[in-house]
Amino acid sequence: MSNSFGKIFTLTTFGESHGPAIGGVIDGCPAGVAIDQVAIQQELDRRKPGQSKIVTQRKEPDTVRFLSGIFEGKTTGASIGFQIENVHQRSGDYSHIKDSYRPSHADYTYAQKYGHRDYRGGGRTSARETANWVVAGALAKQVISDIKINAFTSSVGDIYLDKPYQALDFSQIESNAVRCPDATIAEKMITRINEIKKQGDTIGGTVTCVIQGVPIGLGEPIFDKLHAQLGKAMLSINAVKGFEYGSGFCGAEMKGSEHNDLFNKDGSTKTNLSGGIQGGISNGMDIYFRVAFKPVATLMQLQQTLDNKGELIDMQGKGRHDPCVVPRAVPIVEALSAMVLTDFSLLHK
Repeated sequence: MSNSFGKIFTLTTFGESHGPAIGGVIDGCPAGVAIDQVAIQQELDRRKPGQSKIVTQRKEPDTVRFLSGIFEGKTTGASIGFQIENVHQRSGDYSHIKDSYRPSHADYTYAQKYGHRDYRGGGRTSARETANWVVAGALAKQVISDIKINAFTSSVGDIYLDKPYQALDFSQIESNAVRCPDATIAEKMITRINEIKKQGDTIGGTVTCVIQGVPIGLGEPIFDKLHAQLGKAMLSINAVKGFEYGSGFCGAEMKGSEHNDLFNKDGSTKTNLSGGIQGGISNGMDIYFRVAFKPVATLMQLQQTLDNKGELIDMQGKGRHDPCVVPRAVPIVEALSAMVLTDFSLLHK
């Protein structure tokens, strides 16, 4: 259950972190869309492990193989099947948690719910699953090519990029390992991550996403509001602890006279504290939101935990883990945004 996302443009996924492969089936993609498979692979390369010294050193090429639904460079309207092989598993790194539960992981809840779990890298709970989402999101970007989606690292720990997004050059997002479009702040973030890594600890942060060129009218009233589906998508990402759009929690501190977005004659608004969405429907202004990621739960430090006999024991993390997930989460945030907007675009038609 719960392996599918979307209503018209849908993704159903399969696979575990240490199984032979992961993959999925994309349904509802219109026929005749020209697909750039190189661009899709480039998106996967942004997410893959081992890409820099500040992420996990698991070496996965993450090469996607399309099995159906694309012929002579265009979608056929049929379901699009794809697969990504796992080639660099080290399942022995997880033998020490076979009979115990890592703090703040899904180990305990999965064991209690299902009575059986794949402890190798977390199995189905692993963020390895998100590679499937990036494939679908990269394809979705090509379906809605007039809409521009840019996500970037906006904080690591207490180091914040405090410039408004309008003052940023999005072309600089990929210029550094942490994916922050400000070189000075990026260097401080990278230094902090390396310091934390040397301590055997981890650190969290935030990703900001800006979506431009969205037509008026995307989103459905009541239970399928555009921001609600974006929130659901973002909160489905491993390690996400919060989502806010537009003014977010800051709006709770303001008066209505300060917060209202007053109209211009053409229907645009003088300010955009609504974040491009009103009544759950896009209003043509930029959509922007922020996603908070917790510190990675696996530490290279000794911690007390629980085993399957109900005893408290000592545990220390082993293997290859991200000291901060935020840099690799940037393309995931973009991918899920693209899937939500593609789905709503098709619903609108």
